[in-house]
Amino acid sequence: MIWHLRVEWHHDFPEEPVELYSEIDDEGYELRKVQVFRDERLERADAETETAATGLSEVPIGSVDEIDAQDEFSASMISRAEFEHMWSRAAVPGDGRGPVAQ
Repeated sequence: MIWHLRVEWHHDFPEEPVELYSEIDDEGYELRKVQVFRDERLERADAETETAATGLSEVPIGSVDEIDAQDEFSASMISRAEFEHMWSRAAVPGDGRGPVAQ
């Protein structure tokens, strides 16, 4: 079963994303990911495409509860439609688009 995840990352690192949207397979591996940065830039990655800042995890991610239990993260399951909305808004690497307004 494929499921979708939204994670808020609470930190002060200026170059790191503050939100992560992931599509996860039944073994816990990311299939696709969107990262949202402080400057409102959105980047996406899948099995064929990644950027210097955005790539898929090489290990299975934990459950929503395991992620949410960590102080720096707030995690929740989201609908496929919400993930697809973020995926469609995210810049394709190298397409020349700047930050994508919300």
